[in-house]
Amino acid sequence: MSAIIIDGSAIAKQVLAEQKILAGRLTAGGHTPGLAVLLVGDDPASAIYVRSKERACREAGVLTFDTRLSADTSENELLKRVDAMNSDPRVHGILVQLPLPRHINAVKVLQRIAVEKDVDGFNWRNLGALLDGHPALAPCTPSGSMILLERAGVPIAGRHAVVLGRSSIVGKPAALMLLERNATVTVCHSRTADLAAMTRQADILLSAIGRPRMITADMIKPGAAVIDIGINRLPDGKLCGDVDFDVVRQKAGWITPVPGGVGPMTVAMVIANVISAAGSTAT
Repeated sequence: MSAIIIDGSAIAKQVLAEQKILAGRLTAGGHTPGLAVLLVGDDPASAIYVRSKERACREAGVLTFDTRLSADTSENELLKRVDAMNSDPRVHGILVQLPLPRHINAVKVLQRIAVEKDVDGFNWRNLGALLDGHPALAPCTPSGSMILLERAGVPIAGRHAVVLGRSSIVGKPAALMLLERNATVTVCHSRTADLAAMTRQADILLSAIGRPRMITADMIKPGAAVIDIGINRLPDGKLCGDVDFDVVRQKAGWITPVPGGVGPMTVAMVIANVISAAGSTAT
């Protein structure tokens, strides 16, 4: 029997519709949510991603403040732009689109964003709050993945979840969020011995390793929920995930597609974080 396909695009639309109601209430009270987006350079993929976020903002009633800078912009100039956004009361969230040019220290720039405007959830204080179980602005991709699991009706409490990837952006936060939902969590990475033996134990498998179609059917427990966070571009230009979708869907219980799975939810959670940050300043 084929797996239930978790439609991230449809669930993201639901989330954005819910957020639009919240944004409307804030706007009616004189606190229109605002997102500042800083894009450095002319990377085509980054430009597409920024446009998708700005379109979602418009649909949800969030103002956008778009700053586009040339690839030779200095690190100091970018930091000044971030400082200006930190001080602007119209801005409730700041998003610096990655990757940045090599001459700019991305960590330094991201940590410069005020913690209360860190809608990507990358600030060390926000990550620390997540570790303590009291997140304010949590990383968007793992947050979106949790909503996909919950709205698809996937049981989490008491289940064994295996997370592939240990980045501070996706893997580690996802593991913490699953722990908070009472899953038993194993985190795997490039040094994990006999990876397939670990993944076959997973009731819930989240993959964020960035290797196209690496996860095959023989690595999946029958009936498992498979959340594919990887986005990989093939030589023919098509996108695919970390999971070999066509074969794994025949064995899994639930699965997300790429594209149309986690990606739309990441954008929706950015918007949700902006509106949450705006709500915090309105109280």
